[in-house]
Amino acid sequence: MHNKGERLVKVLKTIEGLKSCLAIWRQPSAATYPEIASVGLVPTMGALHPGHISLIRRARQENDRVVVSIFVNPLQFGPTEDLDAYPRTLEQDVATCEAAQVDAIFCPHPRTLYTAGTSTPELLTQVVPPETLTQHLCGSRRPGHFAGVTTVVAKLFNLVTPNRAYFGRKDAQQLAIIKQMVADLNWPVKVIGCDIVRESDGLAYSSRNQYLTATQRHQAATLYASLQAAKTAFTEGERQAQSLIAAAEAKLNPVSSIRVEYLELVHPETLQPMAQVETVGLLAIAAHLGNTRLLDNVLLRSRRPIVAIDGPAGAGKSTVARLVADQIGLMYLDSGAMYRAVTWRVLQLGIEPTDEVAVAEILADCHIRLASEPAPAGQVGLTRVWVNEQEVTQIIRSTHITANVSTVAAQPAVREVLLTQQQAYGDQGGVVMEGRDIGTQVFPFAELKVFLTASVQERARRRQRDMAAQNQPPMSLEALERAIDDRDRQDSTRRVAPLRQAEDAIELCSDGLSIPQVVEKIVALYRDRLDAE
Repeated sequence: MHNKGERLVKVLKTIEGLKSCLAIWRQPSAATYPEIASVGLVPTMGALHPGHISLIRRARQENDRVVVSIFVNPLQFGPTEDLDAYPRTLEQDVATCEAAQVDAIFCPHPRTLYTAGTSTPELLTQVVPPETLTQHLCGSRRPGHFAGVTTVVAKLFNLVTPNRAYFGRKDAQQLAIIKQMVADLNWPVKVIGCDIVRESDGLAYSSRNQYLTATQRHQAATLYASLQAAKTAFTEGERQAQSLIAAAEAKLNPVSSIRVEYLELVHPETLQPMAQVETVGLLAIAAHLGNTRLLDNVLLRSRRPIVAIDGPAGAGKSTVARLVADQIGLMYLDSGAMYRAVTWRVLQLGIEPTDEVAVAEILADCHIRLASEPAPAGQVGLTRVWVNEQEVTQIIRSTHITANVSTVAAQPAVREVLLTQQQAYGDQGGVVMEGRDIGTQVFPFAELKVFLTASVQERARRRQRDMAAQNQPPMSLEALERAIDDRDRQDSTRRVAPLRQAEDAIELCSDGLSIPQVVEKIVALYRDRLDAE
């Protein structure tokens, strides 16, 4: 047993060791381990770099335990590819994981995962992704590659049974295929795509970058420059695939040493070619420099902007978000109204709100629609709400709904379904939404992310004023500060939708500011961001 607070990464090379470790973690009665709520998995092939570290850091923030797999998977390498040469730096990777507070590393030998051996893959049971997802991009150039990827990921999911798994968006085709596999096979794991991490000149971090000579390394930055040229054309209004690709090629062509394997515009989920971008497109490139194959991509979104406002309780998020939406002409996406709408449907059907199974059963047929109504000057707009085309705007504000909404909203199935419905609004854009995880989970691609906060002391003073105005029994500032501090701690450590500031969010402290002043600052940030783009 090691000292309290000390972390020591476990290096596990066998399935038996991995299972034993996970079993101990998941035993709430174990004296040496507290009860855990979640396990995060970061699958890698080792040779860890800052891109991998960003995945680990995200997993560390969102889970009680983090497992990193390090496995150079033979099944996903073709006969002429770099399986033997692929960098293997286990000792260095262990040190990296230890510094990143990883709990366990799973680094099996191929014979451990593939008992039938990898020299005869036809003897192995494999997971084969749909042909529609593999007929373009890397899939058409690397036969069998993605079957190797999905097979090993399926094995890791079965062995680790993670709550969440983290993959980089640099391998966009891989991410789309794994998400589809999880959906098709109903695995209870959330696949999280994380932003590409780049070097100072824009080159995406990759374990294969170390193959590059100094000259090639300098030339490799052209890949990102080409994608940025296409993105600039897109921002200026170009939507045709042919023209966007031509903008990228104009940057690539002068560098003759870059051999482009493909440069294609596809839908990021279906991976099907697109003639033009309607709402969203993925411009992806694969190219060779010498013997090194490099990948990169950029997401092109054509929609109205999204504003995500997160922050602790009492920071004024709800009022501010409504007023911001009114001022910039976007819809306020009222998540509270959505939870009230589900609660209304539950009660309408005579279901006991504490019956989580019964509640989950009705969610597939609970379709919520929101619409914003313009507000008179100086007032907050109204969000109208429909459930299965029946308007429930007024009834969901009744005391009966209020008394039961917390019970319904706390249920994971409810939150998962409403997350999907909320993200559907994000596909079209033009929304402002506030909460605890809007910029991190709901709308990670939001054009503007604000983390609205205020000191505990300031929020206590505001709460005390509100209580006095509502003729509630008075509380001391000290007691209110303790209560707010406890609430912050609970919100930050809760299992579902924990409070967390997105890495690219702008922190705005509202101490000493009125609500109109806070709104003015966020509106200014929004307009500055749009002008910058």
